[in-house]
Amino acid sequence: MKQLKIRQYVSMLSLIGLFSIICPSFAQDSAPKIAYVSLERILSESKMAKDAQAKMQTEFGAREKDVRDGISKIKAQAAQLDKDAAVLPEAERIRKQRELADSDREIQRKQRELIEDTQRRGAEERAKIFEKANQVLKTIVEQKKLDLVVQEAAFVSPRVDITNEVIAALNSK
Repeated sequence: MKQLKIRQYVSMLSLIGLFSIICPSFAQDSAPKIAYVSLERILSESKMAKDAQAKMQTEFGAREKDVRDGISKIKAQAAQLDKDAAVLPEAERIRKQRELADSDREIQRKQRELIEDTQRRGAEERAKIFEKANQVLKTIVEQKKLDLVVQEAAFVSPRVDITNEVIAALNSK
């Protein structure tokens, strides 16, 4: 038992000695290279992101206008009904209120569908941008031989921020 502990102790000392000889050469050869990239800036400033935004605007612009017009129309009808409620027969007033409520539910349904569709489509476009940005980032990491790339930080020095390089590389493709 005592002999086993002595053997382990000697083995540890030899490993420590070996590391003390090897490790200083590793430490001197390369300090870790760290970089930062802002995904928010890539999503707002890259040509690919701007193209995706324009594409979504053309795809959903007409539906957005339709929903906005429908909301305005319902508001105008509600204001008119409020104004005319005193002079309308009760059956007519109730019928118009029901029609207005039906129209309101329909426009709300269209609005929910539009929001869901734009969110889904936006997520698809962001995924494409992220995929392309990751490919570009991987290339930059290999070129610069970076050890770590951080996406969120409390403070970032401009000398480690490679966001502009990623955006430039994305825009050139």
